[in-house]
Amino acid sequence: MNTAPVIETRDLTIRFGGNVAVDKVSLLFEEYHLKSIIGPNGAGKTTLFNLISGQYKPTSGKVMFNRQDITALDPARRTKMGIGRSFQLTNIFPTLSVLENVRLALQSKADVGMIFWRHWRSYTELEDRAYELLKQVLLADRWEHPANTLTHGEQRKLEIAILLGLDPAVILLDEPTAGMSIEEVPAILEIIQDIKAARNRTILLVEHKFDMIMTVSDTIAVLKEGRLICDDTPEAVSNNEEVQAAYLGGGVKHG
Repeated sequence: MNTAPVIETRDLTIRFGGNVAVDKVSLLFEEYHLKSIIGPNGAGKTTLFNLISGQYKPTSGKVMFNRQDITALDPARRTKMGIGRSFQLTNIFPTLSVLENVRLALQSKADVGMIFWRHWRSYTELEDRAYELLKQVLLADRWEHPANTLTHGEQRKLEIAILLGLDPAVILLDEPTAGMSIEEVPAILEIIQDIKAARNRTILLVEHKFDMIMTVSDTIAVLKEGRLICDDTPEAVSNNEEVQAAYLGGGVKHG
């Protein structure tokens, strides 16, 4: 069994002018585990995600993936290697159907180009798989609808299906419940728990909802002003005095 971490950051640092947004962060992300990254506003959570996914290049430090140094690789190369990420804002093809959005991701992963003499409807195996992914994210009944007719919460579900269509070994979810109503959150939580239960992907999650973090996480890393102040189990993080002080001056806010 491979006991090495799937992803590792080593003294990862990025400066924007005189501001150190991420400050010598070293983290291990174990295979098939869900690690959440939390912290107050401006703590560097999304910046850290951008460093891991390749949107940003670090000022210093390294990002390792399956023991390989990927620090210099761009996002497209990292995606091909198996690192997929969502964003705070949805990233879909709005005028295409829900099914087509997922099928295109599967087609990209399978490296199947649009052959001009073959109608896309003939890719039945891809459509079948796309429909299965829509069932997984609770959108099967919306498969024919244009993506821009979905609610915000449904679009976030679709984005997760597209991500799964790329079949990444590692999924980075950046605030998947951002902008959702309270009623929509449980469905996203169920989807994330199902992905985790399958134990075939590693999940990195940034999320502000502390109750949700406590429910789904194997471990939680806490950032404050760009620095890692804690990386432990949910229970240990909840009881950590420095973490409590980082939220509202004492006491972690639940909900």
